[in-house]
Amino acid sequence: MSAREEFIELFTTHIHREGSEALLDYLQNKSDFFTSPASAKFHGAYVGGLCDHSVNVYHCLREYLERERVKELYGLEYGEESIAIAALLHDVCKIGCYKTGTRNVKGPDGKWQAVPTFFYEDNLPYGHGEKSVYILSGFMRLTREEAMAIRWHMGFSGGEDARLVGQALQQYPLAFALSVADMEATYFLENEEA
Repeated sequence: MSAREEFIELFTTHIHREGSEALLDYLQNKSDFFTSPASAKFHGAYVGGLCDHSVNVYHCLREYLERERVKELYGLEYGEESIAIAALLHDVCKIGCYKTGTRNVKGPDGKWQAVPTFFYEDNLPYGHGEKSVYILSGFMRLTREEAMAIRWHMGFSGGEDARLVGQALQQYPLAFALSVADMEATYFLENEEA
């Protein structure tokens, strides 16, 4: 099964909130979500990388939340819909931001050659996690926990007071769990050097 097929299956199986059908239509037919890279140079820097990354984060989050310590000691339990929304949709802020182009790289023979690359160009500079929350809120209502998880999934954002990150991760454990899942997918599953 392709990552696109798996994403759609996970979405349609777990997300049933009012507005979710319009959101899926947008992702499939009115955006580059399924063809966009996840980054310009690092993890998922290829066509379809954003979808692959989103599915990877879903699996990492599910596995994290299944840990005995997380369930029993911390008491973290979330419904399938919240898990799917947070993981699958945390990076919708990247839709429409990557443009294709070329850059010059010196080849093994010492000669410069043009190689394909992606360039990041954000026409809606609203932040990262906060932009994802903004986009999603245009389609469906998020719970506060989901919104905080998506907003803080990087574990940081912008130049605001650093204490806000810790407060958010402590008050909204799904934010911490999503941050862990995002980092695991990014630095371990998708790291080309791993």
